[in-house]
Amino acid sequence: MSDTTSAAPLAASVKILIAGGFGVGKTTMVSSISEIAPLRTEELITELSTGVDDLSGVEGKTTTTVALDFGRITIDENLVLYLFGTPGQDRFWFLWDELARGALGAVVIADTRRLENSFAAIDFFERRGLSFAVAVNCFENAPVYTTEEVRDALDLDPHAPVVLCDARDRSSCKNVLMTLVEHLIVRATTSVA
Repeated sequence: MSDTTSAAPLAASVKILIAGGFGVGKTTMVSSISEIAPLRTEELITELSTGVDDLSGVEGKTTTTVALDFGRITIDENLVLYLFGTPGQDRFWFLWDELARGALGAVVIADTRRLENSFAAIDFFERRGLSFAVAVNCFENAPVYTTEEVRDALDLDPHAPVVLCDARDRSSCKNVLMTLVEHLIVRATTSVA
C-alpha cells in the first residue's frame, strides 16, 4: 500500500557569512535579523587587548566576538539562510577559512568612519571567488556617502552590490540579504547561460 500524501518539499538551506572589520556591526546584524535566538560568542574587551585591538572610532565598544555569531532567517517557504558572523579582529582571522567553507555568499559590512578596515574582508572574498554584497552600516555622526562613492573608494567590481543599511533594523538587514540573494541568482543564471 503506498502513501498518497506527499511531503512538502524541503526549503533550500544557504550559508551566508556576515563579515567585516572590528566593530562594524556584524553581531548586531545577525541579532537583528535572526528568527531564532542568535548564538553569540562575545566576551568583554579587557586591558589585555590594549595594543592588540585597534579601538579607534569605536572607543565605546565593550565586547567583541571571539569565534562566531550564528542566526537563521526564513526568506520564504523555499529558502532558509543560515548566517555566520565572523570575528573582526586580525588575531581571529584563522577562523574565516573554516567559516567560509560551504558558504554561497557573504555580506561585508562597512563603516564609513573606518572604510579602510573593509579592504581585508573584500580581498578575502575576491581571492576565493565568493560573491558578496557590501552593506554600509550608517552609524550616527558618521560621514555620509552615496553607494557609488563607497563603491569607488573600495574599488569594487561594478556588479558588486552596495547598499546602505542600519544593522539595528530588521527590515534594513532583510533588504541587505535580499540584495545579496538576488545578486547570487543573477550570477548563477549568467554563468550557466
